[in-house]
Amino acid sequence: MRLEIISASDFLVQLLRLQQGQLSEAQLQMFKHSLQEVLRRRYTDHWFPDKPNRGSGYRCIRINGKMDPVIAQAGINVGLGPGMLHSLFPSELTMWIDPAEVSYRIGENGSICVLFEGCGEELSSGSESFDEPMPKVAPQFLHQTSHSSQQANFESCKDSLLLEHTQFSEQIAAFVSS
Repeated sequence: MRLEIISASDFLVQLLRLQQGQLSEAQLQMFKHSLQEVLRRRYTDHWFPDKPNRGSGYRCIRINGKMDPVIAQAGINVGLGPGMLHSLFPSELTMWIDPAEVSYRIGENGSICVLFEGCGEELSSGSESFDEPMPKVAPQFLHQTSHSSQQANFESCKDSLLLEHTQFSEQIAAFVSS
């Protein structure tokens, strides 16, 4: 659960960071730690590595016409209002945080992109600390999946982001390419 939550929070903070000048680095880091803690608490009894799809709806983060309550709570914990956060994220964002996989979609018809694919090993939840140094786990943007086809390519994921969200085009292109 630790790596999945770190992958998701890193990505969400990077989306906020793309809105240059809106939040300080200190605010971003406080939000990231708050989000990790909110997610860890929320998922504690809803994490099933042997059945990763079980509870996936509960672990889904969704921003559309309104702010997802998990992200809102993480922001409130550090003094960032839900309305302000909602204005900084893409207007349509869905993220699935499941055992051994974290994926997202920007836009209702965007491609589903995989941020993290684990090897299926479960970390002991009792000793996990989000403040400990850990090996760098790069988001795996080169692996991408969709409901209709498991063999979609990287370019369609990137292109989908760029077409759906022109206000993020340069920043997303740089982030997805890294």
